[in-house]
Amino acid sequence: MIKNTRKMNKGYTLIEILFYISIFAIFSIVVINSMITMTRSFKETAIQAELKQGEDILKKIAQEIRSAYRIDEISASALEIETLDEDGDERDVDFLLFGTDVRFLERDIFIGNLNSPNLEVTGLSFTEVETINSAAIKISVSVKSKRDTQNRVVNFYDTVILRGSYWYSE
Repeated sequence: MIKNTRKMNKGYTLIEILFYISIFAIFSIVVINSMITMTRSFKETAIQAELKQGEDILKKIAQEIRSAYRIDEISASALEIETLDEDGDERDVDFLLFGTDVRFLERDIFIGNLNSPNLEVTGLSFTEVETINSAAIKISVSVKSKRDTQNRVVNFYDTVILRGSYWYSE
């Protein structure tokens, strides 16, 4: 009778364990690197969305200027215009740079800031342009995100004609 002299191995050898640990380490590095990349991309997307709010500020100011029929007061960082509401009643609208916020006032009542708390308005400028038949205002808005480590500043520009100045007679 021939006896089977092979031993039965139960478990892993040292080489197998090292192989599995190295595979796990490589997989972990790939996953962690992907998460870091996704976090950076998300942060950059959030910063770009905040910087785009400068365009929304410009659009809100331009919308009010278009319906205005008269400029009451204009300075480098403040604008007061006369418009008509839905009922045809006169209303004063003010825009002014207060610190790093663009304030919106209607009938001398503070309505709110046009920018979010994470957005700094670094510059706001109004320049009056007059012609024989109408008036216009050049607007410049500069913004930066408080979360941006690169401190990028984005500028937005527009020139808006007071459409109400065409039909309103004093």
